[in-house]
Amino acid sequence: MKTSIGYIFWGEEKLDKDFKIFKKIAKKKNIELIPFNLAKNLNQKEIELKAKKCDIIFNDCSEEFAIELTKTLESLGKKVVDSSKTYYYLEDKWIFFLKCKKHKIPTLNTILLSENINLAKKELKDFGYWPVILKKIEGCCGEGVEKADNLKEAIKVIKKLQKKDEKILIAQEFISSPSYRVTVIGNKIVQTTIKHNNNWKCTGVYAKKFKPFKIDPELKKIINKIIKNIKIYICGVDLLKKEGKWLVLEVNSNPGLDFFKTQEKNLVEKILIFLRNKKFN
Repeated sequence: MKTSIGYIFWGEEKLDKDFKIFKKIAKKKNIELIPFNLAKNLNQKEIELKAKKCDIIFNDCSEEFAIELTKTLESLGKKVVDSSKTYYYLEDKWIFFLKCKKHKIPTLNTILLSENINLAKKELKDFGYWPVILKKIEGCCGEGVEKADNLKEAIKVIKKLQKKDEKILIAQEFISSPSYRVTVIGNKIVQTTIKHNNNWKCTGVYAKKFKPFKIDPELKKIINKIIKNIKIYICGVDLLKKEGKWLVLEVNSNPGLDFFKTQEKNLVEKILIFLRNKKFN
């Protein structure tokens, strides 16, 4: 029987590269792809009609409205990968840090900063990591992330972010390291990538060079812990290395699939096959 998979994304259907790849491979696999394009008007009736056709839905968009659509579809009894509950733990960097500490997943030293500048100043003094990274609790692609070499710079950064209405911030220790990405589909590691850049920011947006790396036993244990305790099916785990030890930086619920162009279609195929199988679980 033909599987119908909903696909949440942002873009013009005729122009969006990811949508075109998903559509082409879905057709090849005898899967009906039902688009939920957030760049177009989606009224409640249309959402309900499309949802009825879907066996399962994949959210391939990190826009805030995608979370609301996910919750709407879940309220209609639909299974969405990944769930809105999973997003809650991943997109809030402070909650994700607490989740890691609870399950003994090695991560960066982090504190939640007070909105009061004087209290934040004391918290940073007590934290004592310099340089320090200041981040808004939600965001992607390095947005709302700044580095400060000392307390004076840190206060200036906090005031700048607060002017942009970014009131809730965290502070993290700065680690000079390339960014290591491990892409997971289901419970399987499907790709590894070292993201190199001359800038201290090494997200996919800023990185200039990419190459694969081998998974060692320590990292394999960490990834297994994330899969077990974070309960996310499709993700990109970003890690840093400190004195030869792995630390989890964050887990991305909408991982980039285009680090290596020759592997992109294969990863899309793996996602669609996983979703097709997942609808029965």
